[in-house]
Amino acid sequence: MQHECRITVLETKVFPEYQEKYLADPKSGPCPCFQKGDTFLLKRTAEQDDFYHLMNGKFCGEAWDAISRYVYTALQGGSIMHKWTNDERMMIACCNDGTRPVIFKIERLDYLVVKIEGMVCGKCAEKVQAALAQVPGVKSVTVRLDRNWAEVFADKGQEPEVSALTAAV
Repeated sequence: MQHECRITVLETKVFPEYQEKYLADPKSGPCPCFQKGDTFLLKRTAEQDDFYHLMNGKFCGEAWDAISRYVYTALQGGSIMHKWTNDERMMIACCNDGTRPVIFKIERLDYLVVKIEGMVCGKCAEKVQAALAQVPGVKSVTVRLDRNWAEVFADKGQEPEVSALTAAV
């Protein structure tokens, strides 16, 4: 089993009364870094096995400070918040800015990599994707023709057996 982490901005808040009372710029307004619905997908690879550099400048330092421990846990396949959330693969957290917080959903996405022999063209990849998508428990499939494999995502508790996946193709 391998893991990705998806970060989704659920909401941004603004507290103008606190900005007016406490900030050097009392009209700072909402966070300029994130919008509701923004999504970031992180994946550990041989080329990049860390994200301490704020995802190449795509992330606010204060927000990263607040959520990075959940991201690292997800990328390593751990329980993000065991018995706190209704799914241990997910956490809701916010950044540290008390006058304009951003609320994030951090999710661990589990998947299997299935080696596929004999794919030589785009049509082959389409057929493999369609066949794997029909296996019970499969949520989505990404076929990589260039690498001769498929990434198979499933819902928690419904993960298909590798043998069922290889039999389908």
